[in-house]
Amino acid sequence: MRITADDQQRPGPLPRSAPGDILVLTTGDPHPWAAHELSFGEESYWAQHDARDDVFYASAASVERAAGRPVVIVAVNGGDDAAVGALSVARERAGALLIVCGDPQRVNSVLGAGV
Repeated sequence: MRITADDQQRPGPLPRSAPGDILVLTTGDPHPWAAHELSFGEESYWAQHDARDDVFYASAASVERAAGRPVVIVAVNGGDDAAVGALSVARERAGALLIVCGDPQRVNSVLGAGV
């Protein structure tokens, strides 16, 4: 069964979180939503982050700017160097739950553990 970072937001075996409680970070290509929202400019994009009304998608490159949320999902979809940095900061930013999605071999190599 293939589970994506987007799937983690939907009802399922994990407790349901409010959309504004979720931060999704991508280590490679940006999530299509982030790319779309960034087309309206950085100021508008980050204003949505600050409003906390919905799930916020960000690149791992901007993880330092992203505020913590109860649930942080990291989609390891490339960029091994970015993944290492993103996971380190994501651990600090996740208030209650950290979910890491990606190819198990890539995730294990980044985390240095068997997942």
